[in-house]
Amino acid sequence: MKAKKVDYKYAADTSGYVLALSGSDSSTETKQRLSKAGHIVSLIITYALLAIAGLVIVFPFYWMIITSLKSGEEIQQTIQTFYPHFIRWENYTEALTRLDFVTLLRNTLIVGIISTIGTVITTILAAYAFARLQFKGRDLVFAFLLGSMMIPGEMMVISNYISVSRLGWTQGGNYVGNFAAMIVPFWVSIFYIYLLRQNFKQIPNELYLAAKVDGKSDWEFLWKVMVPLAMPTLTTIFILKLMGAWNSYVWPNLIASGHKEIFLITNGLRETFSSVERIDDYGAQMAATVIVTVPLLLLFVFFRKYIMRGVGRAGIKG
Repeated sequence: MKAKKVDYKYAADTSGYVLALSGSDSSTETKQRLSKAGHIVSLIITYALLAIAGLVIVFPFYWMIITSLKSGEEIQQTIQTFYPHFIRWENYTEALTRLDFVTLLRNTLIVGIISTIGTVITTILAAYAFARLQFKGRDLVFAFLLGSMMIPGEMMVISNYISVSRLGWTQGGNYVGNFAAMIVPFWVSIFYIYLLRQNFKQIPNELYLAAKVDGKSDWEFLWKVMVPLAMPTLTTIFILKLMGAWNSYVWPNLIASGHKEIFLITNGLRETFSSVERIDDYGAQMAATVIVTVPLLLLFVFFRKYIMRGVGRAGIKG
């Protein structure tokens, strides 16, 4: 059979044409626009919720500050204002005079710094033991310590007070014993031990083997290698413990009851303004609260990144 010859003389030249699927492009572009719009709406909602939460948190501080600048008559008005009509700076002068801020600050720093240093030392030693040393019952003991965190601290007040009273640390006039009673029972913190242990477990074991090859002991490896590497977490522990000592009230009030010369700053604030004799005492009391709160607030503001960094590093490995 003879093949039929096809004439391509009139065949269309399609080399210059491009196939365009307009429906597909339109659908993809619509999806992209919807995705971008959804992302924008999500950001708006997120930032709106954060702004509302921020206002809720900041408002009590703002109210504390404006109240500290008001007179007693303005504070007792039925309809409160969001700003003082007449700024009364005398409230701060009176608060500093009545509060004996220098003595209270000295006592608080003594208790806070010594307590913080002791806690850091015990935390380092305990965290290293639970993270690196191998001994029978290590995990069981650590689990028991973690379980003790579920016990409220208030339940240990009676047993701690009996212990320090038997040591003679609660007797009046024994200033060294009184300060020791406020410091020693809180030198150990299970939460800080757990936090630092998690950080120690992140340090590669090869560093320990290299230190052993160099002839370093476990003690030298701890202080020359592990502690410098865990410094962000240790900084976090230091700041949080110092803030906790500044805010403590129940235990120092129990130990220093009736001895104003060893009051901490929270106890002094409560004792000084326990009774309001004049109308303007309300403004002075709030001014004293601002004076006590500002150092702690500034400490958190300037060191917040170290706190977040330390907690973040400790939470990487479980």
